[in-house]
Amino acid sequence: MKSKLFLIAFMLISSFCFAQSIEVSGTVNEAATGLPMPGVNVTVKNAALNTVTDIDGNFTLSVPSGSTLVFNFIGFNNAEKVITSSESITIIMTENIQTLDEVVVIGYGSQKRRDITGAVGVVSSETIKDLKPIKIEQALQGTVSGVNVTTQSGAPGAGLDIRIRGISSNNDSSPLVLIDGYIGQLSDINFNDVENITVLKDAQAAIYGTAGANGVVLVTTKRGKKNTKLSLSYNSYIGLQETSRKLPLLNATEYALLLNESYANGGQPLPFPNVSNLGVGTNWQDEVFDTGAPIISHDINATGGGDKVTYSISASNLDQDGIVGGSKSHFDRNTFRIGMTADLLEDLKLNTNVIYTDVNRQSFNENALGSVLFNAINTPAIYSPYDENGDFTVLPTGDATMPGSNLGNEIINPLAQIDNTFNDYDYRKFSGTFGLDYEIISNLTATARIGFNTLNSNERIFNKEVSYGGKVFDNVRSSVEQKSINDNDYTFDAFINYKKSFNDTHNFEATLGTTIYKTFGEAVFATGFDVPNNSWQFADIGLTTGYSEAKTANSYKYDERRLSYFARVQYDYKGKYLLSGMLRRDSSTRFGPNNRVAYFPSVTGGWIISDESFYKANTVVNFLKLRASYGILGNDRYGDNQYVGLLDGEATYVLNGNLVNGLAIGRLPNPDLVWEKSQKFDVGLDIQLLNNKIGIVADYFIDKKKDLLITDIPVSGILGTYGPGGKNPTANAGSVENKGFELGLNYKDQIGEDFTYKLGYNVTFLHNEVTEVNNGTGFVDGGNFGLSSTATRMEAGQPIGYFYGYQMDGIFQNQAEVDAHPSQTELGAPAQPGDIRFVDVNGDGVITPDDRTNIGDPIPDATMGFNIQLNYKGFDFTGYAFASLGNDMVRNYERTLNDVNRLNYTLDRWTGEGTSNSVPRVTTSATTNNVFSSYYVEDASYLRIQNIQLGYTINPDFTKKAGISKLRLYAGVNNLYTFTKYRGYDPGASSGEPLSSGIDYGFYPVPKTYLFGLNVNF
Repeated sequence: MKSKLFLIAFMLISSFCFAQSIEVSGTVNEAATGLPMPGVNVTVKNAALNTVTDIDGNFTLSVPSGSTLVFNFIGFNNAEKVITSSESITIIMTENIQTLDEVVVIGYGSQKRRDITGAVGVVSSETIKDLKPIKIEQALQGTVSGVNVTTQSGAPGAGLDIRIRGISSNNDSSPLVLIDGYIGQLSDINFNDVENITVLKDAQAAIYGTAGANGVVLVTTKRGKKNTKLSLSYNSYIGLQETSRKLPLLNATEYALLLNESYANGGQPLPFPNVSNLGVGTNWQDEVFDTGAPIISHDINATGGGDKVTYSISASNLDQDGIVGGSKSHFDRNTFRIGMTADLLEDLKLNTNVIYTDVNRQSFNENALGSVLFNAINTPAIYSPYDENGDFTVLPTGDATMPGSNLGNEIINPLAQIDNTFNDYDYRKFSGTFGLDYEIISNLTATARIGFNTLNSNERIFNKEVSYGGKVFDNVRSSVEQKSINDNDYTFDAFINYKKSFNDTHNFEATLGTTIYKTFGEAVFATGFDVPNNSWQFADIGLTTGYSEAKTANSYKYDERRLSYFARVQYDYKGKYLLSGMLRRDSSTRFGPNNRVAYFPSVTGGWIISDESFYKANTVVNFLKLRASYGILGNDRYGDNQYVGLLDGEATYVLNGNLVNGLAIGRLPNPDLVWEKSQKFDVGLDIQLLNNKIGIVADYFIDKKKDLLITDIPVSGILGTYGPGGKNPTANAGSVENKGFELGLNYKDQIGEDFTYKLGYNVTFLHNEVTEVNNGTGFVDGGNFGLSSTATRMEAGQPIGYFYGYQMDGIFQNQAEVDAHPSQTELGAPAQPGDIRFVDVNGDGVITPDDRTNIGDPIPDATMGFNIQLNYKGFDFTGYAFASLGNDMVRNYERTLNDVNRLNYTLDRWTGEGTSNSVPRVTTSATTNNVFSSYYVEDASYLRIQNIQLGYTINPDFTKKAGISKLRLYAGVNNLYTFTKYRGYDPGASSGEPLSSGIDYGFYPVPKTYLFGLNVNF
């Protein structure tokens, strides 16, 4: 009887459970892209029920009510979902690739991060998408320690400079950039095409020999995945730009009062006896700066793949107007890219990536004396942009009867300057790589690939016949300049890679290969005069009617080649003792036969301390690796044909009793030139703490650059180098040392199921010092201050490009102080109360040019990056900031003529004893206040909030009905605010020239941009 009751009860329970069985279906998508994920394991927790998602990421499964579904896929965090009723669900899975297991490209191969023995920084595609950089170089600013990116200008299409661990050369200090293995330019790439960026900062880059001395930037573009159906993504944003800063200039009334005082101090009549009717006058910055200048970006990407072929196809357009000059400052870039991999045979694979870039740009004169912003800063507010006839106001050069007219022959109406600027620059570029990987036998792979760049550019500049009232910019005859340039290069790499392990303890990997590089091109330049109708529409050489006695056409042609061999051996014992050795042999046609070949060796090593048995008990430190590297790298990026004499000079010969103009050797050749060499040493620690929530990377480095090429080595005039076109020779005569410390910190964690966050911070401390200048004088002069005086130097014992001038020691408050101080008359005028007091550096009792000294330098002592990423359900927030500390800049945008406008700091000038000890008096009399001194050098340290962004991803359950797997909307601001004491437009700008990078002629400011965009995946 009991057994029957038990059986009945069991059947009732079983039938009840069966009755509660429900069917659930759904789709599994990848969080980063919104794409469906095939092959995801779907199991019922604590049960044997399971299934796998199909090629579209779909699944169907019958489960008991109340079951918990577990979704599992290698490299992703497990996801769980409790099922209580029949429903269709969408599961979003996020990547969980452990940092130490990430595969990092290191050049001619890759390694897991845990095995890397060099100093390597990586920027992921997620970080790049957060930053939305107009140019991909901007994604490196503040995200990788030891890397500093400076803008040459905020104008659309302007260049950026990347410096890895400081400025190490007086020549080109930019790193080598490789895109999928070929030499390329970052500015050619749309940021949404980039999978990641790897920066090689130390001797790890020695595999690139003569090209790696300034560091290497490796870009990997996106690829399709096998066995995934076609998926489309569309990304777009529209932005409104405005200037991030305006300088506080004097208004018309303030200007008139200042001039009255200046003229009175100079013993002259007051130019403005009545200032009551002047008001504020014209704000010339408001006139030249545009508000709401648009920037629009679109890109579309198609990816997918089958069993043997994957593809990634994309197209993009970026259209940007400038915040100065309207359509006269414009940049338009179109790109098209196709990347494909194909298994041609079981052991033969094809890899291709081709990028087409089309650029159109208009620009105007900037960051120079006579630039638009220079004129806007210096034009007094008393002048109107237009005269009574509606024409542009002509600014005077100087008239004793016209108050405020002494503006010199350089300053012109900036609006007229913009209106009379006409130019157009176009270039079309094909770049890419084709490669084959062949597995000869197990673990032995041969790779052959060819990378190429072919660029055709055309530029047209129209110089309108125009008068600005007797200025140096007057043009009495119209002309048009046209340029046509064709540049090409190709790289052929062939190498083999072999892996072998013995007893699972000794692991070897060897790489052996060769590289052939060739760059060649030609250009034609010509000028035509007397353009019909003095009009841009007819500005073509074929339509010009005038002639010139001087030569109006020129051209060049070049062909440079490099042949290299390289080898690398990597070894580890039980995965914890790591060693790598590299050797590269380069030969280049840029050097003469005496020094054409050079060898570049390096060695790196590492010890994973946390894998040792004695370390296993440590539960706080999950991973600890000590690494070190040393190597020699090279640099050959400087002018061609320095070792041979070229007939590019001028000479006059006597032929048959007649004087005949002809050619002569230009630069005196030096056949003994050798490569610039960089000796790099690095020791570092990689640490993971608290279940890998905290990551720490620390490095100490020394980079010694030797044999720097210095031009214009003084030689005897009897050699003829002082004739027209003649130049003194170049020699290996300089050395520079950079040393410093880098620290990177990252923290990631999760609160509850829905809130995750990541925090990042990195800092780099850098000390730069020139250790040798052996050119006969002991120094090299650099950038200019004002019209002619030099302001920078390269000299042993000092930072490269340091500012060389007089040290200010306050303001003379009375005549007694003047009398007690060494005479300053030799600088141009005797000192008076209210003038700048200079330091007698050499103590000889008189102020002379010998008292010039180091008064600042443009190289920061420290740079820092900060970032934060927050995610809560569908919301995401990111913020990035960058700081630079200790960099100085020269305030060179102020003209020193009597009647030009001034910044409002002059309102705090010296007007009598005790009134000011920092700003001198104003006067029309001759003073020494205008000589280059520390008065014009300012601390340009700054903290910039360079990006904030708030986004929301709509629940896929709503969007999938429209075929959309992911729809994200966002708003953000780029270059939100810069905290700085520097008075100029942009404390982070640079000319890009190592010896004049910190001289500010009125840098075009980087715009503040308000962005609104969307990301859609189908």
